[in-house]
Amino acid sequence: MTDAPGEAPALELVGLVKEFRGRRVVHGLSLAVPRGCLYGLVGPNGAGKTTTLSMATGLLRPTAGTARVLGHDVWADPPAAKAVMGVAPDGLRLFEQLGGRELLHYVADLRRMPRDVSRPRAEELLTVLDLAADADTVVADYSAGMVKKISLAAALIHAPRLLVLDEPFEAVDPVSGQAIRTILRRYVATGGTVVLSSHVMELVEGLCDRVAVVAGGRVLAEDTVAALTATGSLHQRFLELVGAGDVSEDGLTWLGG
Repeated sequence: MTDAPGEAPALELVGLVKEFRGRRVVHGLSLAVPRGCLYGLVGPNGAGKTTTLSMATGLLRPTAGTARVLGHDVWADPPAAKAVMGVAPDGLRLFEQLGGRELLHYVADLRRMPRDVSRPRAEELLTVLDLAADADTVVADYSAGMVKKISLAAALIHAPRLLVLDEPFEAVDPVSGQAIRTILRRYVATGGTVVLSSHVMELVEGLCDRVAVVAGGRVLAEDTVAALTATGSLHQRFLELVGAGDVSEDGLTWLGG
């Protein structure tokens, strides 16, 4: 998909750099995510995916570079950028002593949503994500998969135009995973844009429209899924780009006992 002439991309990253204690982990990374697509970000552990998404969404200040959401500079105008996006980071702690329903109400109130709008939406999200039976259970007692689902609900409740999800399917059971896929496809079909990271190549290949392969804090390839998989699966293409990581047949001989 492409943006209309003169229309800003849903997410635009230009020359993002991040250094920790003098060590550079993201190296001038640039991406333009068109509106109305499901966009996958894939890479090995330590590739810089989470760091990049954290800079893109205002959770981590970049050392250099810019991030724009629908034309709004994330760091120059945070309120405007954050008003139009929903974010479900991986590993970021929630308000764990609130129940699931309370958490959604709290997030909606922080966003100044009218309660006659937010309360019915919260109930609908709890039902669709199979959390209704645990709506009054504190989030601290949720399983890892349930935390993923309530995080997604919190990111969706204000109907953002851009949704950024870090490893949204990790620890989620197959039934809930299918429900999430359906929600994301419906969201994009109605004009939203999703950017998600994942380690599961098959999931990204089957769900996303475009994909960027990231390793060492750099973009190694970026194209439509169809183009990247023209000569093989996304898994194969990924291994070609980042290295297969083969273990020598001569190694670990002691494993056989």
